Amino acid sequence: MQRIDLNCDLGEGGAHDAELMPLISSANIACGGHAGDDATMRATIRLALMHGVAIGAHPGYEDREHMGRRPMNLSPDAIGDLVSRQLKRFAQIADELSAPIHHVKAHGALYNQADADPLIANAIANAIRDLLPQIMVYAPPNGFMMAAVKSAGLRFRAEGFIDRRYNVDGSLVPRGQAGAVIDDPAAASAQAMEILLERKVTSVGGSAVPIEIGTFCVHGDSDSALEILKSTRLALESAGLEVCH
Repeated sequence: MQRIDLNCDLGEGGAHDAELMPLISSANIACGGHAGDDATMRATIRLALMHGVAIGAHPGYEDREHMGRRPMNLSPDAIGDLVSRQLKRFAQIADELSAPIHHVKAHGALYNQADADPLIANAIANAIRDLLPQIMVYAPPNGFMMAAVKSAGLRFRAEGFIDRRYNVDGSLVPRGQAGAVIDDPAAASAQAMEILLERKVTSVGGSAVPIEIGTFCVHGDSDSALEILKSTRLALESAGLEVCH
């Protein structure tokens, strides 16, 4: 049986975390940068443990006004420091709860900038290696973040998105552009199946873009996240695919 990991960004103040958690196999939990605090980290980690969901740290730019989705011009050292701060606090809380950390995934603009900038990618990968050398890193396939993760000797899992459209070069369509976000559950689950079964995704221009992934992401703060996850799980399981981390 083919397996696929289904991840979701949680602990960001969304109203449906408790409903989303049973539908996923791994959770990316905000570490107090773009969202979250000690209380939300504890609550979300406990919820993940309750449902047997793999626990991931989700560090991002410390820019709550823009939910960490605005690109920032920070030095690699500053980026390494902010990732380290967030990971240290997350690891302390996880340790208090006897919760193993499975993976790290950068958030928002930090995630996208790291994929395109080797200096940012290396700063993040090195911060992870120094604190959590045994964990896995979720990042896009074939970008600078993947190269940095492998160079740092960390395990890597390529990530695809169910609820975002792709450009012809394989990058995500920026959120500010029309059609960047997929709100329709049927369209989202269809994109998931196309990526998984055909190893390609149809770009906004209509061309087929090759892509191979090991985990799918749905954004937990989306109004349609719950229905998208239900639709996608049904499609995956109907095709005989097992959802697990």
